[in-house]
Amino acid sequence: MIVTERLILRAWREEDVAPFHAMGQNAEVMRHIGPPTTDAGAHAMMRESNEIAQSFGRCFWAVERRHDRAFIGFCGVEPGPAGSPIAGLPEIGWRLARAAWGQGLASEAARAVLAAEWTRGTDAVFAVTTVANRRSRAVMERLGMTRVEGGDFDHPDLAPDSPLRRHVLYRIDRPLNG
Repeated sequence: MIVTERLILRAWREEDVAPFHAMGQNAEVMRHIGPPTTDAGAHAMMRESNEIAQSFGRCFWAVERRHDRAFIGFCGVEPGPAGSPIAGLPEIGWRLARAAWGQGLASEAARAVLAAEWTRGTDAVFAVTTVANRRSRAVMERLGMTRVEGGDFDHPDLAPDSPLRRHVLYRIDRPLNG
């Protein structure tokens, strides 16, 4: 578990599935991700994240607000997807409910996740998103991540004709004092 001033990042629970599913029905949230999340997909995310945490030691943690314990999304680190330039490498990712946007919560959660990575001795963390996802790219840049020159790639999990297939790659190295 990771605790910040306003957030708790923790293992997924069954009660997270319904709000995660609802979040995945929002067209703005899913604009750069893909089709709406199904109920089965929401359950699979919970199971897969907890399995990854068991084997990898961390995952895309469920994120809740501290003041009311409401589930608002996820943030964490998982191994990058097979077939991508970061296959098996630490990839940071986040997704928040639309109502949680614009409050600095993604940056707050991601900073805490990066701090945890540096204490593990991780040398570098990567992030990917669609070329057009300016909001996510802005979070990456606020974190101090830089776009990897020549690192753009076609995401292997997306169909060749998907308008979301082209992704940009960002990286951040462990600070010298980290």
